[in-house]
Amino acid sequence: MGTLPHTNTPLTANLFLNSSFDRRIMSKTTDNRAFRTVDVDLYNEDNYKEEFDNEVDTGSTDDNQINSLLNSNKNVEALKLFLSGTPLNNKDPAAKKSALDLAMRIMMAVKQSQIEEAVKDLDNDSRDVLMKFIYKGFEVPSKDSSANLLIWHEKIFNLNGVGSVVRVLTDKRKA
Repeated sequence: MGTLPHTNTPLTANLFLNSSFDRRIMSKTTDNRAFRTVDVDLYNEDNYKEEFDNEVDTGSTDDNQINSLLNSNKNVEALKLFLSGTPLNNKDPAAKKSALDLAMRIMMAVKQSQIEEAVKDLDNDSRDVLMKFIYKGFEVPSKDSSANLLIWHEKIFNLNGVGSVVRVLTDKRKA
């Protein structure tokens, strides 16, 4: 058993002798309950609810123009137009589904021989946006979409590397 440094009194005896002093200090410090005013349950992931933004989107896709490009077999131009006006900050589920459906139609329309050239023509930000739609497409697969999405993923990964994947997975603005 140890002793206090300046006295030869054993530690247990000193604690017993000064117990009233320790209780007085203890009661003063526990009276401060400011740390208990924060409601930690508000910050729980399960309680988080996204709010719909009423902000005006800076970009919007022109579905009619994209559809006319797809009908005239100008799929790469349709892809560029789509990516240039895709609003990622939109939190409306119906708008997100509509954008995903259009992205999937465009990617499925591009021929496999054109994918690499189409990806090379895009800038890094557009490739990251496209990668977001690829991952979202993996979540809701349709007939033959997964194989096609893997080809798109491979081509973007070959150009941007793992950085594109990390940026997509860590960005809170989902497609």
